[in-house]
Amino acid sequence: MDTDNLRLFVMAADRLNISAAGRELGLAPAVASARLVKLEQELGVELLRRTTRKVSLSIEGSDFLPYAREILAQADAARAVLGGAEAGPKGTLRFAAPSSFAQLHIMPLLPQFHAQYPDLTLDLRLSDKRFDAIEGSFDLALRSAPLTDSSLKGRKLSDDTRVLCASPAYLKTHGTPTKPTDLSGHHLIAWSNLDRRDLINISGETTTLDPADMTCRTILDDGDAQREATIAGAGLSVNSLWSVAHEIAAGRLVRVLPDWRLNDRSVLWLVYPRSNVLTPKTRIFMDFVIRHLGNRSEWRE
Repeated sequence: MDTDNLRLFVMAADRLNISAAGRELGLAPAVASARLVKLEQELGVELLRRTTRKVSLSIEGSDFLPYAREILAQADAARAVLGGAEAGPKGTLRFAAPSSFAQLHIMPLLPQFHAQYPDLTLDLRLSDKRFDAIEGSFDLALRSAPLTDSSLKGRKLSDDTRVLCASPAYLKTHGTPTKPTDLSGHHLIAWSNLDRRDLINISGETTTLDPADMTCRTILDDGDAQREATIAGAGLSVNSLWSVAHEIAAGRLVRVLPDWRLNDRSVLWLVYPRSNVLTPKTRIFMDFVIRHLGNRSEWRE
């Protein structure tokens, strides 16, 4: 099976555009179409449905796509083992991450990364909503949670300590809680599911933070918006230290109940599907991110 044709199929599937995929590989539209037809004839199935208006994946194409990616990953890894001019990092890396984290910490690193690896393109998919690294066909993803999914492998980037904070103006108006029971009645900038969360202090005592005991007039599912609403004085909120450490140090936010934190064992993981070969481009980006952001002391206790 011709890996060049496989690469064309994967790129066309990602873009849902055969001509654009062909151009990126230096192929004329007619040549790209002919190569895809040849691949489909070899496999005996239609991988892409074409109409005059759009291109879409067939059911067979959707089923075949992860295997095509795996074949290409194996081929790239084999070339890297052999070395030589063709082994350098190049191509496109699909990386998924929470938007709030990426804007604060990944975006400032892009110029340096691209200067070091000019032949690598980063396809960044950013959202604070939960994503599926396998179904999304990502090469690498940043996930903030305990790594319990057996279908994933990963490397730890950092602890993800989450704390309560508020603006000085809010605390001046509403008072500063000194113990967990003082939170009752305070305004809470809440998370979208409104679930109760466990808190733990430095002595190992635990308690429950229940939005039902507080006034929830703002509910958000975006980390940046939550931080900015807290700075504006809309209420108390739970934030990761990687999101608010700078604001706390600058005095724009104050840590509330500083001996307490969220008891959720969250860790920032760089994860990839267990079935994937760790390709040179994936390893390079993972090492780069860990080298610059790994285990920062201000993000943990």
